[in-house]
Amino acid sequence: MTVPARLRNLSLRARLTLSAALFVLAAVLVTGFLIGTVLERFVRGEVAGRLDLQIATIEAALLNPPPPGEPRRGRRPPGPPSFARALEDIDGAPFDRPRGDWFWQVEIDGQVVGRSRSLGDRALAVEDDPPDIGGGPHKLDLARGPDGEAVVLREDEVDLPGGREARILAAAPRRAIDGPLRDVTLQVAATLTGLGALLVASIFAQVRFGLKPLDQLCAALARVRSGERESVEGRYPAELEPLQRELNALIEQDAANLRQSRLHVANLAHGLKTPLATLSAAAERLPDPEARAGFLDLSALMDRRVRHHLRRARTAALGGPVRQRTDLARHCEDLALTIAKFDPRVAVETRLAPGLFVAVDQEDLDEMLGNLLENACRHAGSRVVLETHQDGAQGIARIADDGPGLTEVEIDAVLQPGRRLDETRPGHGFGLPITAEIAGLYGGRLTLSRAPEGGLEARLALPLSAASSV
Repeated sequence: MTVPARLRNLSLRARLTLSAALFVLAAVLVTGFLIGTVLERFVRGEVAGRLDLQIATIEAALLNPPPPGEPRRGRRPPGPPSFARALEDIDGAPFDRPRGDWFWQVEIDGQVVGRSRSLGDRALAVEDDPPDIGGGPHKLDLARGPDGEAVVLREDEVDLPGGREARILAAAPRRAIDGPLRDVTLQVAATLTGLGALLVASIFAQVRFGLKPLDQLCAALARVRSGERESVEGRYPAELEPLQRELNALIEQDAANLRQSRLHVANLAHGLKTPLATLSAAAERLPDPEARAGFLDLSALMDRRVRHHLRRARTAALGGPVRQRTDLARHCEDLALTIAKFDPRVAVETRLAPGLFVAVDQEDLDEMLGNLLENACRHAGSRVVLETHQDGAQGIARIADDGPGLTEVEIDAVLQPGRRLDETRPGHGFGLPITAEIAGLYGGRLTLSRAPEGGLEARLALPLSAASSV
């Protein structure tokens, strides 16, 4: 059986609620059908019992007629005097209502000898030879009464003294069954509908209450991912405790692997930096100034490249932006103060939005911001603007200067490693490319454009930590 894609994509809460609602609906429908069937049988039985009681009363009067000398009361059809007198006072409510809709009629030897006051001069017409069922009154398949209305008819045959046979008919209107049944059915349907709605609402509340620990577990995992917690904390139902233990074990194993990777990276950095420092020291002792400058430049270039690739290895060991949470505004403010101390020529204006935590390692964020601020101050006339704000799920750091700026062709060139537009200034041309590559490792982006202040604008977009995303 193929499950529709829409149903496969339903949440666990929706699956449980929908399946329970369908079960409640089926149960309500089946219960309504059974109750309706029982009620119909009960109402039919009540009407049939009332007709059978009237037939039994008439039978008793026929089998025990009054003494011959008693006077007759009321108008009765012609017939044997004893039977006519016996049927004079049989009428009772509701058979005694003139032109009513509850009837009885007695035939002896094919001749009508008595009828209810509700029949008046009318008669119940039935088959001449009804089926001989026996065993007391039984239902006849008569669908219409004396005026063509739908009725329920009961019939019985009685053997009278003297070898005569009496046929007794009693009828009730069909609405005597349909009316009460309809009223009761409407009440039962309303009650079952209210009960079904109450059950569905209760099931929905039960599902929400039952699955709430899963929401709490998900929130706890989000706190671990954002760096707020080191493990999944809290008390959970017995069914979720094994999952909590396994998750904490997995987090601990990941942390151990991370510590080991960091140790390897640190060892590699130490192993490479020591020879580079030795080479730099040896280059300082070279007697030829031109050769000394060339070797020192190459040594610095190698140091930058080694640090760059070590940083990439460390970022890969961290698993990207997972479990990192760094205050963007605080680091921007610290770097701006540092720049102001070492380069008083340039005024750094800060417009920092508090509460933005980016999913970036602190050292990597400082290096990216430091590269951008250093580049802006180096080319600025007298002013650098540093501002932060949120753009969706990203934190934006904007650094702009009032210097000469760059053209689109020059912007493409400075983002290439080792390309320098001004060879007269110090540097190796790796600051902006490294910043762009580090940002890309974290799922961010560096874009350069013309600034409203007149110079170059650098926009560093970094993913927000899960705890600060809104």
